[in-house]
Amino acid sequence: MNTTALPGIERSRATLVRDVLGLFKLRIGVLIMITALVGLAITPGPALAPLQVVVLAFAVLVASASAGAFNQYVEHESDRLMARTRRRAFVTGALKHTPAWLALIGAMLAGAVALAWFVLNGAAALFVFLGAFFYAVVYTVWLKRRSALNIVVGGLAGSFAVLAGAAAVDPSPGPLPLLLALVLFLWTPPHFWSLAIANEADYAAAGIPMLPVVVGTHRAAWIVFASTGALVAASLLPLAFGAGAIYAIGAVVAGAHFLRKTWQLARAPSRPTALGAFFASLVHLSVLLLAASVDAWLR
Repeated sequence: MNTTALPGIERSRATLVRDVLGLFKLRIGVLIMITALVGLAITPGPALAPLQVVVLAFAVLVASASAGAFNQYVEHESDRLMARTRRRAFVTGALKHTPAWLALIGAMLAGAVALAWFVLNGAAALFVFLGAFFYAVVYTVWLKRRSALNIVVGGLAGSFAVLAGAAAVDPSPGPLPLLLALVLFLWTPPHFWSLAIANEADYAAAGIPMLPVVVGTHRAAWIVFASTGALVAASLLPLAFGAGAIYAIGAVVAGAHFLRKTWQLARAPSRPTALGAFFASLVHLSVLLLAASVDAWLR
């Protein structure tokens, strides 16, 4: 056996694993899974069995992964035109772009929905399906190349994850999970538009009508600031429906930070200020989800 070849073999395996994990967008999937678990945590009702919690997390993660892979399968030609995406596995040829992937993607989504249906309930399974459907079909296929509002509707994917978690406890979600779903819906546009401003040239080269490509960077930056204001205002609404002090502190502090960064972006649009707003959006959502979970646990 030629042991000198082993390091190369190990690198090849590691690269393959990295390509497959990147195809399924697992970092985004984990975030969406967490939002489902937070939706579960803030919903009053009987506690789920540990197996049910695991199934909820797994079903949302797999459904999200299937939608992420479908997005890359459909977008592989336009991904070649963007610096941010041209190293994706279907673009480089590391993974062959064959119909077999569509069969796998469909099986993953069907399995995730079926598992949620049998272990949880029909409402949770429906929301799991709708989250993947809105990202894969409504956003990727129908709207991404047709409208500057593409990501607004695409943001419903995260909202449905919250509702899936809530429905696992109560098939008719109450005001708190509905408001958190609204927050996720309003969070996605300033989050993604900030990144789109930072990568405006890429989207223009690929012919994708993201907001800064359509209305210009300066106007898009002010829209990001205004939409962040709407988001922060909506994030305070749960206080009128039972959310406590921990949530209030998290919403105010994280919201103020996000507003400050988007204000800087609006005053001086540039790649650095756009990335600053983008990373502030991640901080905002992380703090908000953590505060909501801790607040629900203390109550």
